[in-house]
Amino acid sequence: MKIVVLAGGLSSERAVSLVTSRSVCLALRQNGHRAVFVDLFFGLETVPEDLDALFDAPDGLCPDSAISPREPDLEAVRNSRAGGGRSLFGPHVLELCTRADLVFLGLHGRDGEDGRVQAAFDLLGIPYTGSGYLASGLAMDKAMTKRMMESAGIPTPKWGLLHYTPQEIPAVARELPLPCVVKCTTGGSSLGVFLPEDRPGLEDALRRALDYGGGVLWEERIYGRELTVGVLGDRALPAVEILPAVKDFDYAAKYQSGGAREVCPAPVSPAQQEAAGRLALLLHRTLGLEVYSRTDFLLDEAGQFWCLEVNSLPGMTPASLVPKEAAAIGMDYNTLCEEIVRRSLELERRA
Repeated sequence: MKIVVLAGGLSSERAVSLVTSRSVCLALRQNGHRAVFVDLFFGLETVPEDLDALFDAPDGLCPDSAISPREPDLEAVRNSRAGGGRSLFGPHVLELCTRADLVFLGLHGRDGEDGRVQAAFDLLGIPYTGSGYLASGLAMDKAMTKRMMESAGIPTPKWGLLHYTPQEIPAVARELPLPCVVKCTTGGSSLGVFLPEDRPGLEDALRRALDYGGGVLWEERIYGRELTVGVLGDRALPAVEILPAVKDFDYAAKYQSGGAREVCPAPVSPAQQEAAGRLALLLHRTLGLEVYSRTDFLLDEAGQFWCLEVNSLPGMTPASLVPKEAAAIGMDYNTLCEEIVRRSLELERRA
């Protein structure tokens, strides 16, 4: 099949997306597909007269890519596109996607997981991998996900949505409980997540959270083991336990060597594995997610699971969590990519 692997965009998780997409593109080409890597925002400045020829480009146009421990400078990315322009879609992106049998969404974060690209593709009749626009939007917005968790009876820490101006930060900081978690409603890869333990730290967290745009919420701080559970099709995968090597497991720690150790399957009892899988499947279905997802939990000392959030397009580098979970049931990386393609093609999107 002709497959466009869509990467990058203008998300704060851009660097992760580039590595995901390169890995997926190479795997699909090894599987026999005519896969090509395309950056959503930069597109292709020069193309052959016959666009179909790009599907046979050497190495699928895959660039070298690596995840830097620094957040990307999105303003610099935006300003570096030749010709500028306000469109999220770079040159020739949509034209090439309309010629593909499928678009594999290697995007993460805003513009990839928030449903806007999916909605555009639905309107254009372009088939793509993963969940549709509505479920993607619900899962991306942490406040909406929290409301859906509560409606389904899924345990989640106490929380509240915050509305404040920079001038109101001292007053807001005096009212919130400590310790707590401050989160941007549309963050990912531990970006826009702050763990203040005192009032000055809380004021700083509230100030920094505004830089990410969108909403901000506070959440009760739960102490416990960090676990994540993938869903593939109609089944939950084995849980992974994440053991951070540093106190504050932020974006830099997540993507630097030695920042964390990941154990899969997680050392939990069969009953705990079943409980986590049941909750991950319940949230997946409650939100209307499709094909695959990954849900993050905390397991407290009393054995209670607390659901934090769900990822509708989780990381898909070979070292990412869902591929590790798939490997635990005997499914290698190339087979996992093929499974996502197959299940996505079986979906009936609303035309």
